[in-house]
Amino acid sequence: MESVVLPRVLIEELRRRGLDAESVVIDLLLGFLNIDPRVIPEVRLELAAKYLNEGKGLIGKDPVQASEKLYKAAEEAIKAMAICLNLDIAKSIEGKGRWTVTDLVTAVRATSRIVGKEVRGEWDTAWVLHVWGFHEAKLSADDVKDRLQDVEDLVKRAEETCKGSHA
Repeated sequence: MESVVLPRVLIEELRRRGLDAESVVIDLLLGFLNIDPRVIPEVRLELAAKYLNEGKGLIGKDPVQASEKLYKAAEEAIKAMAICLNLDIAKSIEGKGRWTVTDLVTAVRATSRIVGKEVRGEWDTAWVLHVWGFHEAKLSADDVKDRLQDVEDLVKRAEETCKGSHA
């Protein structure tokens, strides 16, 4: 994966608005390049695996960053499943270009009805990592490690769901 450096003022503006630069760039590139929609889940799953591996590697060193990486893995897994399952919420994102928390929660609810209720529990675990592990920095390495399996299961579930679909 190639690195791109963005001007500091853009990064600061994204942070001020509560946005993640990498996510914004990826969403914009997917729209700008007009990529075959069947390829987008593959992009999302690759990102989920990347974040999962980065998060695992950070648990003992930096539980705050590990929490955020694991959350991002879950986020990408949900996006991939929503696209593979051809959910209405995934179609609506194409028009506006980026996923909001509300969109993700809607995708979790719809996905859990199709794939299984475990999706909602795994997502809730990821949300705890995002809020209490990253934003509030209240989770220890052991707390993060205890939640790792749910995120791994969600990413695996997304891979299996997308393998079985024709997105």
